[in-house]
Amino acid sequence: MLSINFSQIKNSNEVLTKIDQEVQMRPEFFDRSKNLVDQVKKVQLTGSLFYNEPYVTGDFHVKASLVVPSSRSLEPVDYQQDFRFTENYTDEEVPKEKIDESEIPIVKVEDDLIDLQTAVEDNIILNIPITILTPEEEKEDIYPQGNGWSVISKSDYDQGKKNQVNPALAKLKSLLEQDEHDKNNKQK
Repeated sequence: MLSINFSQIKNSNEVLTKIDQEVQMRPEFFDRSKNLVDQVKKVQLTGSLFYNEPYVTGDFHVKASLVVPSSRSLEPVDYQQDFRFTENYTDEEVPKEKIDESEIPIVKVEDDLIDLQTAVEDNIILNIPITILTPEEEKEDIYPQGNGWSVISKSDYDQGKKNQVNPALAKLKSLLEQDEHDKNNKQK
C-alpha cells in the first residue's frame, strides 16, 4: 500500500516533499470497480505534498493505462487517463460543515498515515467517463441490436418523434377525411 507519514511532512525542513512512483492496484480496487475497469496496465503517480497549517496538502498527477468496457457493447477498450487531483489531509477532527464548504477534499488520516493508494484508486474510478466507445463504434456509429430490438441514437430518436403523428390527431384526421368522403358521395 502506498502511504506517507503525516507527521513526516508536517515536521519536514523541506518546503515540498516530491513523489514519483508507479502504483500497483490492490485486489480491493478490482472488487470495487469490477464493472468499470477490466484491467490496469500501468499507473504513474507524481506530485508533491506540503504542510499548510492545519493541513498537509497533496497536489497529484496521475497517468494510467486501463482496459475498460465499451459503454455500448461491453467490448474491451484501451483507455488512457491523465488527470490531476488535490486533497487536504489532517490528523484532527473536522466539522462536517467545514468539509462540505471546502473546495478541496479534506481527508482525516488514521495512524499518522496518508493513504495515497486509496486516493489514487478512488480518483481513477471517478475519472472514467460515462461514455467510452471502441474505435469502430465511434467511427461507424454502431449501436447494439438483437432479435426485434435495437438501440438508436438520440438524433434518430428525435427525428422519429418529429415524424410521429399524435394518435388523437390521427383519429381526428381520419374522422374528418371520412366526413369529407361521405359529403362527396352524397353530392354525386
